[in-house]
Amino acid sequence: MPEPLPPWPATPPVHGSVRLREFADHDVSVAVDMGQDPYIPLIGSLPAHPTAQEALDWIQRQRGRWAEGAGFSFAIAEAESDHAVGAIGLWLRNPATGRATAGYAISPAHRGRGFASDALQALTTFAWTIPTLHRVELYIEPWNHGSIRVAEACGYHEEGLLRSHQQIGDSRRDMLLYAAIRAAGDGY
Repeated sequence: MPEPLPPWPATPPVHGSVRLREFADHDVSVAVDMGQDPYIPLIGSLPAHPTAQEALDWIQRQRGRWAEGAGFSFAIAEAESDHAVGAIGLWLRNPATGRATAGYAISPAHRGRGFASDALQALTTFAWTIPTLHRVELYIEPWNHGSIRVAEACGYHEEGLLRSHQQIGDSRRDMLLYAAIRAAGDGY
């Protein structure tokens, strides 16, 4: 039986222009938009070119991630309007290891405005409120310069290249491993 996850945050994590919150049914349009991206459906459970119902099904799966013990799946919402612009997750399949992984995606219509960096900063700050967590890892394909910039802007450091690390689509892909380590005083 998996170890229970820490509680859902009572106060939504925020940083800069974003607030991380639970997905809502009205976020269907951002899920549909993310499904138009050629890459996002390859790395998660959102189908390519989803119908409104498929997007809603994906949203409902995101809302269930915490209860099933996988981790925290948040909608990235503009802080002022609460309009969803993407998704971010903190995955804690085995919290006792002190490690988690994170992943994020911004819908194509909302890229280039700093939402990913603000969201990753909010997520990382939230991660350090979990006392047993000491390391958050990101796996980024070497060609994904935008994601590398986001990781580095948020204090993540490259630790190496993992060759043929992950199946994406129909091929094995190399991944760069980036990580943030809890600093003394973070979250205690």
